[in-house]
Amino acid sequence: MRITGTYTALVTPFQTDGSIDEGALRASVEAQIVAGIDGLVPCGTTGETPTLSQEEAERVIRVTVEETRGRVPVMAGTGSYSTKQAIENTQRAKALGCDAALVVTPYYNKPGPAMLEAHFKAVAAEGGLPMCLYNVPGRTGCNMLPATVAALSRVPNIVAIKEASGNLVQMQEVLFAIDSERFTVLSGDDAMSLGLYACGGHGVVSVASNVLPAETTAIYRAFASGDVAGATAMNRRLFALFQTLFIEPNPVPCKVAQSLLGRMGPTVRMPLGAAQPKTIDAMRAVLTGLGLL
Repeated sequence: MRITGTYTALVTPFQTDGSIDEGALRASVEAQIVAGIDGLVPCGTTGETPTLSQEEAERVIRVTVEETRGRVPVMAGTGSYSTKQAIENTQRAKALGCDAALVVTPYYNKPGPAMLEAHFKAVAAEGGLPMCLYNVPGRTGCNMLPATVAALSRVPNIVAIKEASGNLVQMQEVLFAIDSERFTVLSGDDAMSLGLYACGGHGVVSVASNVLPAETTAIYRAFASGDVAGATAMNRRLFALFQTLFIEPNPVPCKVAQSLLGRMGPTVRMPLGAAQPKTIDAMRAVLTGLGLL
């Protein structure tokens, strides 16, 4: 499997009582596909997966796969700080019909390079799905170095990495160390995605595409087709949205945007909480500037 283009890190809609809003989730998946998204990622951290029970996570994945009906790949978040749990999560995602798994570096326990290699090799060998590594040291406390990525890129079933280190030098080191014919590098940050494309990157796992899937997807497609000026212009137009989506912890601002657009409620689960009034005002201004309100 070759993972390229724009994949949406789906938010998980909740009712006001905190239960999953299945209707809003189904509507979101359909809207994404109609808009031309390249793939969907349920149960990533944007989907507040750490707050979901196993039953709820399976429900979110099942609904996404059912609604997608094979029209685009579904890459479920299955990572854990426990290797055993990550393997089991990946096996369940396969049983539910997913096409790939997004597996984050184990968080909190900060394994070293050799430990990371062993962890990901075990998940790749036993999970049963093509796997996209996920490096986000700002959230996990564990930075997967380019040499480790290069070693893992040669492992069967490990086919991509979502790189969210925030370090474009490190991202380039990864790109230069891998065989891009079989292993792809995706941006984990909308605001850095165009820069990564310029260095040879292959796509993005996007938060912004929850809000504007067609427009976010168009940036990568324009760049990949050689229209650098067009991609740059579109990136500039959406850049304020990229920034505003992270003025509070993700996905709080994203759910504010979705709520302002009438797509779902803004409810998040603790320890996240309701957006500050200034965040709502800032998002309203951005969406108004984009002609959406």
